[in-house]
Amino acid sequence: MFLSRLATTAKLFSTSAIASFPKLKTHSGTKKRWRALSNGKFKRAHAAHSHLNVTKRPGRKNALCQTAYSSGAQTPTLKKLMPYA
Repeated sequence: MFLSRLATTAKLFSTSAIASFPKLKTHSGTKKRWRALSNGKFKRAHAAHSHLNVTKRPGRKNALCQTAYSSGAQTPTLKKLMPYA
């Protein structure tokens, strides 16, 4: 009885209340490390740039400073991990 009343009440307000899918969750580690670009790719920063720099040569430190972009194989996986990006 209660379920039928609830179903009819939901139908009065919105038809999408019954047939809607659950929201997709964004992977929390991915959203901290990657940013989406307008062309559909993602960018990130290199690790190991801000500590233990005495033993690293200057060319390596400059390379670690550059922005890294997602490869063709990584992009579909990142789109699944960040569905709303």
